[in-house]
Amino acid sequence: MSDIETLRRILATNKTIAVVGLSADWYRPSYFAAKYMQEHGYRIVPVNPRYEEILGERCYQSLVDIPHPVDMVDVFRRSADVPPIAEQAVAIGARTLWQQLGVVSEEADRIARDAGLDSVMDRCVKIEHARLFGGLNWVGVDTGIVSARRPRQLPY
Repeated sequence: MSDIETLRRILATNKTIAVVGLSADWYRPSYFAAKYMQEHGYRIVPVNPRYEEILGERCYQSLVDIPHPVDMVDVFRRSADVPPIAEQAVAIGARTLWQQLGVVSEEADRIARDAGLDSVMDRCVKIEHARLFGGLNWVGVDTGIVSARRPRQLPY
């Protein structure tokens, strides 16, 4: 699904996001997107067997290990890895399967939709949130300042 009203509804109602493949490295896109969403009121649940904790939250080995409800499963993995993740998302009762930019699995999309989940492919949750809820100025995007220099402090 990619229409604006559907994306707006998903982002307005799915407040707990399990991020599969979240990295603890600050320069990775998964970290940047999760940190942005966390700073905008979303609860982030890291899912990556390599870490104990990311962004101050306990990290889980897999979706089925999470002991509390999850609204959205945001996937930062290769497209071929997504169908089993979609099956786990269905099993834990998630409402949305979100495949990040560059992640497109038609099979996972079918699994999610057949189970009644919303499904988004090849879109960044951070970019869509910023576009639909007015956060495009976060960390220098669309600020009107064109520079190759890094700011010494954030403008907010």
